[in-house]
Amino acid sequence: MEESISQAHETAKVGRALSEGCAITNFPDASQKKLSTDKKRTIIRFSNSDVKIKPDQRVIYYHANAQTMCTTYPDGLEVVQFPNKQTENFYPDGSKEIVFPDGTVKHLKDGQEETLFPDGTIVRVERNGDKTIVLTNGQKEIHMAQFKRREYPDGTIKTVYCSGCQETKYASRRVKIKDEAGNIILDKKQMSPQHAESHGKRQLQFFAKTDKN
Repeated sequence: MEESISQAHETAKVGRALSEGCAITNFPDASQKKLSTDKKRTIIRFSNSDVKIKPDQRVIYYHANAQTMCTTYPDGLEVVQFPNKQTENFYPDGSKEIVFPDGTVKHLKDGQEETLFPDGTIVRVERNGDKTIVLTNGQKEIHMAQFKRREYPDGTIKTVYCSGCQETKYASRRVKIKDEAGNIILDKKQMSPQHAESHGKRQLQFFAKTDKN
């Protein structure tokens, strides 16, 4: 931000150094408008120390009190730079991007948010408040009103319900359930679909033989 502010002041200094022939207009409120000789650059200095520059179809406005720089581009993009080096980009489609000083980037569009942290972690928040966190170690967390779930790279899924009960499904098809006090109320291995189908066929064969007898 300091560099941007410095650039604005430097641009203003260039305005003062224009060769003879530039158009300068002084207003009663002590503001001043200066037009370059080629009429491609306009510099306006306001009485409150704000500066407005119009170069190359852009409009750059420096707010002196807030020390912020706002640049508007021909396509409608608006970029706001703050003293703490935070930058906010406002796009014509209504979306917004915030770049924080530590490198974190947040995107907002249609009520949804996506935040990318410097370590690679991604957090997505849906319009209804549901949140998904993608961690750099391959794990994923899902936060909903009814439960919080963590998915591990090996296929294990651990779910904590709002009641406090916990359910863990392992890649080996083992299922463990704990009540709100942490007591194990179920710990068994589920049959695979193929095994369950085969087991069901054997049961039917057994009952068929029993009926004949």
